[in-house]
Amino acid sequence: MIVRHLSEIEDTDADIKTENWRSKRIVLAKDKLGFSVHETTLYAGTVNDFWYANHIEAVFITSGEGEVENKATGEVHQLKPGSIYVLNNADKHQVRPRTEMKTVCVFNPPVTGREVHDEDGVYPLIVEEDEAAAAN
Repeated sequence: MIVRHLSEIEDTDADIKTENWRSKRIVLAKDKLGFSVHETTLYAGTVNDFWYANHIEAVFITSGEGEVENKATGEVHQLKPGSIYVLNNADKHQVRPRTEMKTVCVFNPPVTGREVHDEDGVYPLIVEEDEAAAAN
């Protein structure tokens, strides 16, 4: 059993801060669960372009309001507490929080915590060393 509290994550290398958002990576690939879990706060008035070409992500909104746009179709969906969106087709998307939004995000495959968004908003696919060895 794994039990953690956000206070254990704050201001560690699993607490990633940018000018637009902050992501506390609670469960990571090293936990060997097949998924990762993050609490991400998106700041009001920001525009966030993401594209998870190597991951499926589910995003559950726990507080705040905003919208997500599917960049391929132009569809815009309103987000509020209780909303979920799932990026199951490597969807390029833009998130625009009107107020500070807190979310719980689940990634598959799991992230290691070392990923950084590239210029397209993509996380590279990084695997833990023991996962890479098992694949060979």
